[in-house]
Amino acid sequence: MTETPAPHAVRLTGLRKSYGATVAVDGVDLEIAPGEIVALLGPNGAGKSTTVDLILGLSRPDAGAVAVFGRTPREAVDAGLVGAMLQDGAMLEDATVGELVALFASVHRHPLPVAEVLERAGIADLAGRRATELSGGQTQRIRFALALVPDPDLVVLDEPTVAMDVATRREFWAAMRRFVAAGRTVLFATHYLDEADGFADRVVLLRDGHIVADGTPRHVKSIVAVRTVRATVPDLSAAALTGLFGTDGLIVDGADVRIRTADGDGVLRTLLAHSPAAHDIEVTGADLEEAFLSLTTRTGGTAR
Repeated sequence: MTETPAPHAVRLTGLRKSYGATVAVDGVDLEIAPGEIVALLGPNGAGKSTTVDLILGLSRPDAGAVAVFGRTPREAVDAGLVGAMLQDGAMLEDATVGELVALFASVHRHPLPVAEVLERAGIADLAGRRATELSGGQTQRIRFALALVPDPDLVVLDEPTVAMDVATRREFWAAMRRFVAAGRTVLFATHYLDEADGFADRVVLLRDGHIVADGTPRHVKSIVAVRTVRATVPDLSAAALTGLFGTDGLIVDGADVRIRTADGDGVLRTLLAHSPAAHDIEVTGADLEEAFLSLTTRTGGTAR
């Protein structure tokens, strides 16, 4: 791990990138502090992968600037400050996993020992396996190992757990937690919202090349004013509940009732006024999936 006195691990200023008539990134301003774990979210076409490519220097912006630890992306990558795990990239079929990691290490100035890389990535048991023998999830874990080779201060991950089963995903994030324990910075793009909610310190939500929300997972969820009231209501019929709350957002399953509403307090007061026997009451806010859908499908401004 290299000393990095720069105040920002990543700094994007007025970033724009188009492909023909398609605007992929449109005026993105973003600062990521050293040691932050940031999830980059958005629907397909929102600009996530393009933003990742710009940070890694794989593509040049049409306008704006990219700085990684105060350097250009190419300088930061050449200095071993950045490791990347991307979706694309073929493996050498005839090489074993250990040989592949060793080959990758040979092009870096100060790589970690191969055995240490394999251990950190949790794939020491795969060292003697060939690429043709790997499952899709195992291949993703090899890509993670390659990202760790330069002992980077920043790791950028694009859909890291695609093709992983539940157990492999759990092992991957356990390895990631060990990696970030030393204060490293992580930026990852994902479609798995539970991963962003459970692992990220901060969520950056893109829509149409713009940032529409930026904050902790809890903050982003709080932007959406939707509450779910759950209760066991033994003394009101489905017809009576429909008369009180209408059918929009109401689900009745025997005595169990669930009501989605923008006015959780009002619904709760009405329910208790008409059902003295109501019990096991729970009021919860929107989850990250609901916030994601709301913020990426509606029109409107950004939220911070």
